[in-house]
Formats: sequence, C-alpha cells, structure tokens
Amino acid sequence: MMKEIGKLLMIGGGILLLTGFVVWIGGDKLKWFGNLPGDIRIRRQGFNFYMPVVSMILLSIFLSFIVWVIRKFL
Repeated sequence: MMKEIGKLLMIGGGILLLTGFVVWIGGDKLKWFGNLPGDIRIRRQGFNFYMPVVSMILLSIFLSFIVWVIRKFL
C-alpha cells in the first residue's frame, strides 16, 4: 500500500515539476491559453465574469492523455 502511494506521489511531483518548467520557460508563448474562442468574458461596470470553457476542455484532454500514457506504461 505504501509503495503505491509513494509511486503516485513521485509521479505527481514529476508532473508538477515538468509543468512548472514548461510555464517558466515558455510563459510568453502560452498567452493564447485562456484567450481562446469560446472562453466566456463579460465585462460591465463594476462586474467582470470570466469562464474559460474551451481552455479547460483542452486542458482536460491533455491531462487525460497524460494519465492514459502513465497508466499504460506503469
């Protein structure tokens, strides 16, 4: 039981490390994320609403693929 938890924590930490590295190095190139067509933005006086629908769908697909690859090889 503890081996599985340790393995899961190491994989999660590696994913976080890799994500942090990508954002650090390619931060300027990722400005499009969150500004895609389909992301809902409502701006009115005294009120701002933002819901990144398409961005979160893309992120979900990407993370699902990563989890699928990890489960396939481990």
